[in-house]
Amino acid sequence: MNREILLDKIEAEKGLWDVVVIGGGATGLGAALESVTRKYKTLLLEKSDFSKGTSSRSTKLIHGGVRYLQQGNISLVFEALQERGILKQNAPHLVHNQAFIVPIYDWWDGPFYGMGLKVYDLLAGKLGIGKSKILSKAETIEKIENVETKDLRGGVIYYDGQFDDSRLAINIAQTINENNGVAINYMEVNSLMKTSNMISGVIAIDKETNKEYKIHSRVVINATGIFTNNIIKLDQIDADDLVTLSQGIHIVLEKKFLKGNSAIMVPHTEDGRVLFAVPWYDKVIVGTTDTKVNEPLLEPKPYKEEIEYILQHAQKYMSSAPELCDIKSIFAGIRPLIKPRENKNTSSISRDHSINVSKSGLVTITGGKWTTYRKMGEDVINQAALIAGLEERSSITKSFRIHGWQKYVDKNDPLYIYGSDAIQIRNLLLKDNLLAQKVSQKYTYCIAEIIWIIKNEMVVNLEDLMARRTRMIFLDAEEAINIAPNVVKLMAEVLNKNLLWQKKQLDEFLKVAQNYRIQKFKKVSNKTKLLEEIEKSI
Repeated sequence: MNREILLDKIEAEKGLWDVVVIGGGATGLGAALESVTRKYKTLLLEKSDFSKGTSSRSTKLIHGGVRYLQQGNISLVFEALQERGILKQNAPHLVHNQAFIVPIYDWWDGPFYGMGLKVYDLLAGKLGIGKSKILSKAETIEKIENVETKDLRGGVIYYDGQFDDSRLAINIAQTINENNGVAINYMEVNSLMKTSNMISGVIAIDKETNKEYKIHSRVVINATGIFTNNIIKLDQIDADDLVTLSQGIHIVLEKKFLKGNSAIMVPHTEDGRVLFAVPWYDKVIVGTTDTKVNEPLLEPKPYKEEIEYILQHAQKYMSSAPELCDIKSIFAGIRPLIKPRENKNTSSISRDHSINVSKSGLVTITGGKWTTYRKMGEDVINQAALIAGLEERSSITKSFRIHGWQKYVDKNDPLYIYGSDAIQIRNLLLKDNLLAQKVSQKYTYCIAEIIWIIKNEMVVNLEDLMARRTRMIFLDAEEAINIAPNVVKLMAEVLNKNLLWQKKQLDEFLKVAQNYRIQKFKKVSNKTKLLEEIEKSI
């Protein structure tokens, strides 16, 4: 993907786009992918980076939702399980099977979850990925060494999917651009255009150049997640809010805290929440919380109480009790939940998606989750095509391969997440073996990998590279800070940027990085040598 080429395509388009999608998270990407595969002229505009917000801060699961089964929402679980199987087929380089264990304490929970997860298996049908099984107390303790043994009766093992959320987002954006659509980042919509009181396009600003673009379209889709209410108010200033906001945080620990390959799912803590501890990139992610918040933020900050809550519960189930100093990274995300008619606890609000069409024709899609991103795209494009009067065309995304598709990958290969693109990185290594040098002594990212990402994945700034193209800041915030000066120097060489640009990138990245480190309440006190050199040179 080349941002300059995409800007030229937008500039050259003098006619109408069929579909303009606002928002480059899971929902917007799903809508734009559905649109381009139906051969509609499609433009996606993201005000920051692809999956910058909620869509990069998930629990990294492609799942049916066991707790929705408990709530009796069979249709949502069935849909999600079908979509889980479809996504595993369409992006096998990023989605793989993961075993989960539910520890059982009440006599009723054993039969309840045992039978419930058999239903879960049945709902998945041919797209199932493993059969659930009841475990004895001894088997449960063997698999979860530090599990609370008081009143423990056994457990249930079942299977769901795991993935890398931001890598999938980038691959979907690549798929859109390869199929004659345009998906572009750092393009902010700040106004909606109307003709005869009907939406006829958008006005957007390129945040890199401050250039304004007037973009005409047959239909506009609002897929902006936590910023949904902001966009609908561009259409109608006194419009009712469609979403309510809930924050969830995750902590990242070393893998030693969760021995074995199974994840843990605690279906109800004492306050009714769900807790996951999931292996991910040789680390373990533990979460999540459910805290009502009032304001949508691109960089939400975890609350002290949320961190304490997760640590308190993690200590009951992990092979050794993690403490505050063991946290490698913390990330917070805000969920856009469909606003209920009556006051409800956010943890009980349905994760179903909903489509709303305003009087002026603005199509808004809210709710949902990564697992059902494709179905959300299908549903919203069905509605948008009707509003725009587009030729009716059938969906083909159930069997449409995502960029990077590779059926078999070796998870021991550090380049496996690039799927079919990995060969291009290997070709760089063959040309210059110095590019095999690691950018970090602790992690596998090499210079060739970083160069390839910068040139091919529409990286605009250092944070894009450290947070979403690689996952360094999510895996180890301190190490991400340590290697940032050398990485930004490499970026500057590839992009032909000067020392002033390097300093700006480092300054901005270090501000963001504070939100991910457990020492976030104290500032980075020791400037890196490179940063000092840059400042002296300017």
